[in-house]
Amino acid sequence: MEQKVLRGERVVLRPKRLEDAEDDYRWRVDEELSRLDAAPPLRMPLPEFKRLAESELMYAVPWSRRYAVETADEKHIGNCMYYDIDYGKKQAELGILIGERECWGKGYGTEAVRVLLRHIFMETPITKVYLHTLDWNVRAQRSFAKCGFMFVKKIRRDGQWFHYMEVAKEQWLKLEEGRAAEQSPSSAHLSSTWRPSTSSG
Repeated sequence: MEQKVLRGERVVLRPKRLEDAEDDYRWRVDEELSRLDAAPPLRMPLPEFKRLAESELMYAVPWSRRYAVETADEKHIGNCMYYDIDYGKKQAELGILIGERECWGKGYGTEAVRVLLRHIFMETPITKVYLHTLDWNVRAQRSFAKCGFMFVKKIRRDGQWFHYMEVAKEQWLKLEEGRAAEQSPSSAHLSSTWRPSTSSG
């Protein structure tokens, strides 16, 4: 199944290319980034990593979709994917890494997740997306919550605690409808004069 380019306002998700391998390698050997990904830093040499990357591109598997995250000016800043795709259960797991530190805290990761969820829920049969994020990674949890993910439970795996979060298509659609209403000119006036009693501000 051919992957198409997914576009947001400030980010573009495109299929992975072999030339991404050097950026990917740089991020995978970085100790801080590996810690955020709950994995040990990569130890293999770059040529071997490139061979593996080439093999993955040549022999794509149906249960995983990987994308490079680019800025509008085509700078490769990270990767995102959905994997463990189960069309019987209509669910998949989501993962994302923004590797370029100068892009942290600027909303690129949040937008990338929104773009990917839009693709998943509007163009595939999947109706539930879940993820695992380290329990101390509050910044990531806040970003995922903005995209509609809700905390379900804590899970211990490989000696570390994770927050298991998920979002259903129905929940996501309501969130997107609310966001669209807030951005429309007619609701802009309403939002300054009326707020629902359940608003968190």
